[in-house]
Amino acid sequence: MAFVSMIERKNMKEAIIDEHWIIAMQEELNQFERNNVWELVEKPDNYPIIGTKWVFRNKLDENGIVIRNKARLVGKGYNQEEGINYKETYAPVARLEAIRMLLDFASIMDFKLYQMDVKSAFLNGFIQEEVYVDQPPGFKNSNKLSRVFKLKKALYGLKQAPGAWNEHLSKFLLEKDFSRGKVDTTLFIKKKLNDILLVQIYVDDIIFGSTNDYANNSLKTCKVNLKCQ
Repeated sequence: MAFVSMIERKNMKEAIIDEHWIIAMQEELNQFERNNVWELVEKPDNYPIIGTKWVFRNKLDENGIVIRNKARLVGKGYNQEEGINYKETYAPVARLEAIRMLLDFASIMDFKLYQMDVKSAFLNGFIQEEVYVDQPPGFKNSNKLSRVFKLKKALYGLKQAPGAWNEHLSKFLLEKDFSRGKVDTTLFIKKKLNDILLVQIYVDDIIFGSTNDYANNSLKTCKVNLKCQ
């Protein structure tokens, strides 16, 4: 608790004077660099530039105690223009009935289910459109103020972000010999001999379980970049 702020800041003006939130913002930008999300380029002529803003949230544990300050940089997707910087926005979402059926099946087959939250999931999804965003408020390059970031991957807040992430994750699972459900396209199944591994996707949350503990452990060791050990 000594290393987090108890106060959830409402805007950049409040956050920039709090060292804990400055660290949280820097961690978010470090994640961008590790994922190779963007590159700084000259501002293009006659092309829309999407603004960016910071969103601040305190992460709580099961007892309601603040354990982490999370600063997320999001794009102002409401400024996007269809056909220019986005096309497809669709991303399948698991129905509640499908999740209940998965829980019932796990109970019948007597195996555990695990929940995995991929850190900064949307930053893994590649985008096809040409998208430019402003430099992050409070972290602009003083020597290159006129430049903007060209995105290579999706940014939270963009209209195509959920679909790009879903496509990336689905491709990864299919390459790992999973088959996609025909009725529920958010369910992926992998069978080997008498064992079965089930993966249910709900946006950036993953529920999975298997009749084989080794399969569970293998999936739990997957990195954020979706390369499994």
